[in-house]
This record gives sequence, C-alpha cells and structure tokens, in this order.
Amino acid sequence: MTDLKNFSEKFLTSPGDSPQGGLNGAQVMRNSAAQQAAMEAFFFGYQAFTAKPDEMLAKRGLSRVHHRILFFIAKYPGLNMSELLGYLGVSKQALNMPLRQLMEMHLVQSEAAADDKRKRLLVFTPEGAKLEQALRREQARLLQRAFAEVGEDAVQGWLQVNLALASSHSN
Repeated sequence: MTDLKNFSEKFLTSPGDSPQGGLNGAQVMRNSAAQQAAMEAFFFGYQAFTAKPDEMLAKRGLSRVHHRILFFIAKYPGLNMSELLGYLGVSKQALNMPLRQLMEMHLVQSEAAADDKRKRLLVFTPEGAKLEQALRREQARLLQRAFAEVGEDAVQGWLQVNLALASSHSN
C-alpha cells in the first residue's frame, strides 16, 4: 500500500523538474508510479469517506445505493423520479427496488406536486431526514478534519480535480 502521508513528497516533487521545483500535473500523471499512487489514494480516501455511513446504513439493512438516493433528495428537496434518475445515472429498473425499500421503511415518501397532481415528488419523512443528516454529519466531520490538516490551497486543488473528474463523466 502507498504511504499516503508522504504521497506528495514522494511522487509530486522532484527538484529541478519545473521552475517551482516540482512536477506539473501533466508531468505527474505520465509517471506510472504517480498514476498508481493517485488511484490508490483516491480509492482509500473514498473508502474512508464512506466507511461510517456504510456501517450506519448496514444496521438498517441499507447500502450505498440507498445513501446516494438520500443524498440527492436532501440536495434537491422535492425532486421527481426522472430528475433523481438523471443525477444517479441509473435506469428506472435499477432505482425501483432501493427507492421502494426507503419508502417501505418510511424514510422517503412520494407526494403530489402542488402545480400538477400527476407529478410525484420525493421528500423525506422526519425519520428519513434524521438519517440523512446523521450520514452527512459523519462525512462532514471527516472532510473538516482533512481540510484543516491540508490547508486551503490543497482543498482548492482537490475540489478542482473532483470537478474535472465529474465534468469528464458528463461528457
């Protein structure tokens, strides 16, 4: 396993490789060791980011797919099924069972839209809102600790990398 604490020192800097004394992004990713280390850091970072919520969900018989549904209902209250499908990037068939489970557990409900009774909007029940907030709180704590440790410049770089990854997915 890569020594994540020394990742940037080991893979991202090499005196004399650039005027700043380190490698630029394109040079770094041509280095297969740096590519592997970046992928490994991303994998283990995501694993840490999802570990506590996964544990909390498992106690209820739920999984990460349920978490994604809860996340987007919290982010976009009152979204409809087609909007949720778009955010998740899954088929109606793939969404059917986990959404139904959340409804059967009285965590999510479907309500008629005020402007069009045929349109169904997804909203939390009080219990669903409480669960989503607990999941989000755990992840927010982890991000706050990491952000405080690495500083503002690193946070901005991390955000830029994640936005670039997200935009490459939507293309």
